[in-house]
Amino acid sequence: MLLDDELWTSQLKSIAGQIEKPKAILIVSAHWESAPVTLSSPVAGTPLVYDFSGFAKKFFEMTYETPDATELMNLVASMMPDNEPVFQSNRGLDHGAWVPLKVMYPNADIPVLQMSMPTSDPARLLELGRRLQPLRDQGVLVIGSGFMTHGLPYLRDWSTDAVAPTWSSEFDTWAAEALAKGDVETLSAFKSKAPGMPYAHPTVEHFTPLFITLGAAQKADAPVETLIDGYFMGLSKRSILVA
Repeated sequence: MLLDDELWTSQLKSIAGQIEKPKAILIVSAHWESAPVTLSSPVAGTPLVYDFSGFAKKFFEMTYETPDATELMNLVASMMPDNEPVFQSNRGLDHGAWVPLKVMYPNADIPVLQMSMPTSDPARLLELGRRLQPLRDQGVLVIGSGFMTHGLPYLRDWSTDAVAPTWSSEFDTWAAEALAKGDVETLSAFKSKAPGMPYAHPTVEHFTPLFITLGAAQKADAPVETLIDGYFMGLSKRSILVA
């Protein structure tokens, strides 16, 4: 539903305008958990994955035909240790990937690969991000796509401007403070330390992409810049940029 929200789409467009246009994009989405690490199809015009139901027909007719990403695939593969090879699939981009990218780079003129999230362990995801760090020196934008809070089963007001439930606002404030301090240790212990748990994340896949992006930062424990804050249906849409 991001695509129908004028405020949110304008904010994402603004982010794309603030940063240098990437030569390629590697994105990790909450909607693809698979071990070992697996990459989406690199071929040009790979079909999308419509991994949702009950929405308007227009969403199932949307396309996002990106250029060939074989060069990026080879780069990512070269950064993995010999005992942890990257697997290749014929999978397309899921909505955690193509929806924000369709807003940020609507011309679909940048090679894009999606990478599966092989674990929910923050330490292992941080290490995976560290391996990917050299991509940034080659103009590759690394994106972790999720939601700062995602307690869908506990929402009672589904309007886009709903007041955030306490479990959502308290988790968001806690995360914002930890990110501002570069406190990766606290963030990694979110299951036990964060207020609002487990309501903010009854399952953790919408939070854990964060750790891959922090790992890919120049310094994982450096303070980050918040580019978007606020709430959508009461869920925190906080988005950050790491140096």
